[in-house]
Amino acid sequence: MSNNIINFNNLSAWILPVLLSLCAVIAIGKRADIYQALRTGAQDGLKTLLYIFPGLIALLPAVAMFRASGALDWLVNIFTPVLKFFDIPSELAPLMLIRPISGSGAVGVAGEIIRDFGPDSVQGRTAAVMLGSTETTFYTIAVYFGAANIRRTRHAIPAALIADLTGFIAAALTVRLFF
Repeated sequence: MSNNIINFNNLSAWILPVLLSLCAVIAIGKRADIYQALRTGAQDGLKTLLYIFPGLIALLPAVAMFRASGALDWLVNIFTPVLKFFDIPSELAPLMLIRPISGSGAVGVAGEIIRDFGPDSVQGRTAAVMLGSTETTFYTIAVYFGAANIRRTRHAIPAALIADLTGFIAAALTVRLFF
């Protein structure tokens, strides 16, 4: 009986090779030039990289300068009363300020919060939910708008920041309700 059971632990290791093989079989069946298609895709990817790379180069040092300058601490002090109104722990303010700018910076801040307060604390759980329910707004806009060669974002940034704020508040509320 146990010989007929599929081992789902290794199923994820097979998904990518099976999909790539399936694509190759379909391409061969359609008599497509697979090498040329791969080459064209790589060229298009490099062109996209050239569009988005300058934005990324500017964004990553800006995040480091923001944290090192003390501006983050200053903003945390300003937003603490607002956070208390929404019953959000003030220790999460750095995460809420960094998350729209940098995903890796936000993961670092969340790691510090979890290390300091513990993974089962209100702060740790809320930080984890906030990471999963919000977006790195400026990074995403830099990448996607840059790839599409869009120079004016119009209402995209304010709308995305409002969505992030909604995600932060909903994350805090969800953790309070369920934990």
